[in-house]
Formats: sequence, structure tokens, C-alpha cells
Amino acid sequence: MTLNGQVALVTGAGSGIGAACALALAEAGATIVAADINLAAAQVTADKIAGGQKRAMATPVDVGDLDQIDAMVRKAIEAYGQIDIVVNNAGVTRSADIMDLTEADWDRIHRVNAKGVFFCLQRVAREMIPRRTGRIINIASIAGKGFRATSNAAYAASKGAVISLTYTASQQLAKHNINVNAICPGVTLTPLVSAILAERAKSKGVDVADEEAIFVKDIPLRRANGPEDIAAMAVFLASPGARNITGQTYNVDGGLVHD
Repeated sequence: MTLNGQVALVTGAGSGIGAACALALAEAGATIVAADINLAAAQVTADKIAGGQKRAMATPVDVGDLDQIDAMVRKAIEAYGQIDIVVNNAGVTRSADIMDLTEADWDRIHRVNAKGVFFCLQRVAREMIPRRTGRIINIASIAGKGFRATSNAAYAASKGAVISLTYTASQQLAKHNINVNAICPGVTLTPLVSAILAERAKSKGVDVADEEAIFVKDIPLRRANGPEDIAAMAVFLASPGARNITGQTYNVDGGLVHD
């Protein structure tokens, strides 16, 4: 599954799934553009990669801002001349009941999770189309497939949008030899999820470990994902072995959801 000579752009690469994907893609041989709204965090990821004698750079981006998306892509092209792989990972959420969600919550979540994924995909595809090659990997969620323990309804809707976008984009970009797939993580122990678990535990007056155990007990394999579990799928979908796979949404969830 060598990715030697490939350039991979990863959004939300400063922590969690994004950082794990950047590190795993680099280990497979790719040059990495680590993008994050937190430039310092993205730089930490890039430094880890560069410290292992691989090529990497960090760049800031708010994926809800089209000018910043364009600047990110331009910077990557100026530095490395091409983008072969994009992992659209940047995302936000919060723990909330459906009746507690506000218009501000809806707008913030969809601005990053849906709008951000679409316009990053579109902008990178403009670079891929003339070269007739590319792998687009969208990080969705089993929340978009009806997972009952989702953080909130707006988040689930935004991830459902990512899944739908993946289907349509895969059909319309196939003629350009561009593969588009999505990974749908289940419970994954990232800083974002850990914060949600802590918030829920506090509201219930229980320990965080107890709240985590509630999630894990319903997973058939009895374990939550680590970010590296999602990264492993991203490396596969970027690899030559996945050259004939497109328009698919892969659950990585220990058996929680079947679709």
C-alpha cells in the first residue's frame, strides 16, 4: 500500500482522527499537508512527520471560509506541485438534545461539517481533474446512518449530508478517474469525543469512565475505536489496492451499525 510520490492534504490534522490520518499516510510514503484552524496544532503534526524524515508542511484553514480553502490549496500546490489525496476530516459538534439545539448550533455545525467538506472536495477536485487522478476521502460518521447515541441531531444531519455528497461526487467525478469514498467512524476516542463524554458524565453526576463504559457495552467487539483505526482505512482507500473502489461508505465501528 505504498503512497510514495503522492501528496496528501488532511484537514483537521491538528489532533484526533486528522492527526492519525496524516501520520499514517506519511508512514505509507505520502508527503503531507497538515491543515487545521489551529496552526500550532497542525505544526505539531507536521513536525512529527518531518522528524521521521518524511516531507510535511502545516497550513491554517477554516474550512467554512472559501477564501481560506483556496489559500490552503494554493499553498499546497506551490509547495509540492500536486494534490493526489485529500482527507476531509475537519468537523465540530457538541452534546445536545434535539430540543436544545439553536440556530447558531445548526449553522456552526453545518458550516464546517457539510459546507466545509463540499467546498474542500470541489476545490481539490479542480486540481485533480486535469491530471486525471485523485482520491477523495470524506470522514462522515455512523451518526449519518441513524446511530441513536449521536451527539446531536444537527451533527447527524451534517454527516448524512457528507454521505449523500460522497455518493453524488463519486458518480460525477468518476469520468475524471477520481475516487470518492467516505469513512463512517463509530465511537472513537478523540479529544472531541472525550470532551462530550466528560460533559455527559458531569450532567449525570457519574465518572467519565462510567460514561465511556456505557458506550462500549453496546459495541459488539466491546472496544471503541482509536484514531489509528480510522487512519488505517484512510491509508487503504488512498492506496493502489483501492483503485476500483468508489462511492462507498465504510463503517469502522466494531459492529454497531449495519447498512
